[in-house]
Amino acid sequence: MIFQPVLHPVLLVLLCAAPAVLVVRALIRPSAGAGPRRPLWVLRLGIVLVVFAMLLRPGIPGGTSQTLATDTDIVIVVDTTASIIAEDWNGDEPRLVGVRADVQSIVDEYPGARFSLISFDATAQLRLPLTTDATALMSSLDVMLPEITDQSRGSSISIANRMLADTLSAAAKASPERSRMVFYLGDGEQTASQEPESFASSAKFVDGGGVLGYGTVEGGPMKKTTGRSDGRSEYIEYQGERAMSVIDEDNLQQVAEQLGVEYRHRTVDAGIELPEAPTSTTDYSSSGEVGNVIELYWILALVLLVLVAVELARATMLVIRLRGLTRRPERGAR
Repeated sequence: MIFQPVLHPVLLVLLCAAPAVLVVRALIRPSAGAGPRRPLWVLRLGIVLVVFAMLLRPGIPGGTSQTLATDTDIVIVVDTTASIIAEDWNGDEPRLVGVRADVQSIVDEYPGARFSLISFDATAQLRLPLTTDATALMSSLDVMLPEITDQSRGSSISIANRMLADTLSAAAKASPERSRMVFYLGDGEQTASQEPESFASSAKFVDGGGVLGYGTVEGGPMKKTTGRSDGRSEYIEYQGERAMSVIDEDNLQQVAEQLGVEYRHRTVDAGIELPEAPTSTTDYSSSGEVGNVIELYWILALVLLVLVAVELARATMLVIRLRGLTRRPERGAR
């Protein structure tokens, strides 16, 4: 038998001591009619004791459940340039819709992992350091907006390479026993004048992951972004026509080769294919089991229900008798 009290045992004793003392005094107090009322006070003492026992949350060891311990750090690198909201995902939806859905799939595929989020446009930004809080990761994605259109001066698909290398290096030094995965999500469109830098410096820290590409060769139009929710819906124009963003799979394939991972083009009608977790990741079959506790408080709750029902039944009978006594004098007076 084990106990998991809802409050500190001392507090529970203090909480139940006062009513228990009152009931015990009533039981041992010599007074007229104490004998017939003794069963009633015994019942009330039983209620106090049962409540005290329930608050202790008794249980017995038993039952097992498997746990998943994932020794993996996952860094997610997301493109937040204006092209990430180009409307060619699932027809005319922004690509960012697909990015968010795929990140959720990554979270679901590797439960228990630590996640970090890096975004990049004109600069790279560490939006979330390594954490096991997957909710924080998805919340960061939900509020993430592309760069402000009027401030855009061109961007490089590799602007995040140094931040990624630093993040992976720090993770490797802090927890060398953990494996590391990288997922790069973008369209590969290089709008900066210089050639993209290489991600090769990060490859030695990467044990798996993937590059996910978004967009179409036909391209999609992009709405202007202002950094605030003002309802503007104008499209970016170039030479009097809507500017179109097209995917550059050659660039994305190059990033994948530099990181040592595979490239996959993403479409809404194709299920996402994620690599298996690295060998250092513990899976269900080898994670072991942890003991659970079979709760017994529900049995005490049933006992309490019976005792309270008896008390209520007695109180109801007393009320009925009192009503009968008040009616008899009225009949005699007539």
